[in-house]
Amino acid sequence: MKKLKFPSAQTILLIIAGLVTLLTWLVPAGKYETLGYNKDTNQFTRTGIEKTEILPATQQTLETLAIKIPLEKFTTGDIYKPINIPNTYQKLDPKPQGFFEFIKSPVKGIVEAADIIFLVLIIGGLIGIINSTGAFDAGISWLANALKGREFILIILVTTLVAAGGTTFGFAEETIAFFPILIPVFLAAKYDAIVGIACIFLGSAIGTMCSTINPFSTIIASDAAGISWTTGFWGRIFMLVACLVIALIYIIRYGRRVQKDPTKSIVYDQQQQIAALFSQSNTQTVQFTNRLRLALIVFALCFIVMIYGVVALEWWFEEMTTTFLVGAILIGIIAKIKETHFIDTFVKGAGDLLGVALIIGIARGVTVIMADGLISDTLLYYASSVTEGMNKGVFATVMTTLYAGLSFFIPSSSGMAVLTMPIMSPLADSVGVGREIVVNAYQYGMGLFYFINPTGLILASLAVVKVGFNKWLKFVMPLFITLIIFTLIVMTISSYL
Repeated sequence: MKKLKFPSAQTILLIIAGLVTLLTWLVPAGKYETLGYNKDTNQFTRTGIEKTEILPATQQTLETLAIKIPLEKFTTGDIYKPINIPNTYQKLDPKPQGFFEFIKSPVKGIVEAADIIFLVLIIGGLIGIINSTGAFDAGISWLANALKGREFILIILVTTLVAAGGTTFGFAEETIAFFPILIPVFLAAKYDAIVGIACIFLGSAIGTMCSTINPFSTIIASDAAGISWTTGFWGRIFMLVACLVIALIYIIRYGRRVQKDPTKSIVYDQQQQIAALFSQSNTQTVQFTNRLRLALIVFALCFIVMIYGVVALEWWFEEMTTTFLVGAILIGIIAKIKETHFIDTFVKGAGDLLGVALIIGIARGVTVIMADGLISDTLLYYASSVTEGMNKGVFATVMTTLYAGLSFFIPSSSGMAVLTMPIMSPLADSVGVGREIVVNAYQYGMGLFYFINPTGLILASLAVVKVGFNKWLKFVMPLFITLIIFTLIVMTISSYL
């Protein structure tokens, strides 16, 4: 009997899209009314099922609509997306999605995710250019020798730095750029690809899960809940440190086992395939000249400039993508790469990440099906009714679980915040806990499920390294379960404080 092979990331997502399409036939259609702020006219726009209404941008308008959010949160731009209006859910005529909607969803998803897809492709081109110079391989060889016997420092540094980016500005999609760059470093340190994936992806996951000043989750969720983002700040700091330490211990222990005995690696059967994937040139023949050092400096500056732009200059995908494109051109000039060779190498590098780009688009297509089928708000409506009459501890646990489940359907942290917080946060008042408990439940629930969420970034991340989802699950499940137990205990205790 032929051994069954675990399906590829693209196939998994298409199966999920098919199941969600079936859900649109089973889950009733419905929608909340929304309220958006127009800064040009200084007015609110209330969008209902059949009509749109212009309202004065006043605190009285918000109070009339049972929205307990200060007006300045809208006028200062802290809340920049339309929010759901509580108590306005209405059932609608069913809008089930058929076969043609299903097969069109990946294309629609690719169009909607064009910004991040172009970022991924341009990064692929940049990596192709830097690899063609030999500078990166020479730099890796130097770093591997410098860390010899102290390779665990690499795990601590990478995981901690990525987590710092996640907790401060939501470092998530940008991590796609780091897999092709850092995986060879971990391989040179005698670890396997799983260790590299874990340091980058889990670092980002824990950072965003325990966001402290992240404007795309903590701040926007707190604003939408009508509380200051500093409420619950020290609790989130504690969670960040605790979860990061747990993850580091787990990764280091696994990494040491692989170093001592490579057959203990979960991807041991792919060892040669992965090594060949990241072996671009023979580092022994590359002389690490000043020209190559300058190329590496420009390469590193691309990421520094990107991070600074996102944090300080409100950059988004257009600016980030342009940064990497300019970086590739500068490296080509520094390395004296001929124009035709530059184009061929850049296109080939972009092509190497085309599969990753398609995965991102197909995952976005799942969200498109739910939006077109009008089932997202229905799921939110029923989720919000589950917590009635609960005690504090159970409420915190159930709310965390609900957000984990909802994140499968709404993987965007900012989207989840503005859609759910006006509905979910008032539930805390009826139970007798602070609204920061709901904000934390939103962060921790989404963050934990993000570890394995196929509609998130994990499948795209694994595709860069050609590692199967089944092997990732085998690695991460013990850590995942440990963090779930720890988080639910912390949430239960904090609900009584």
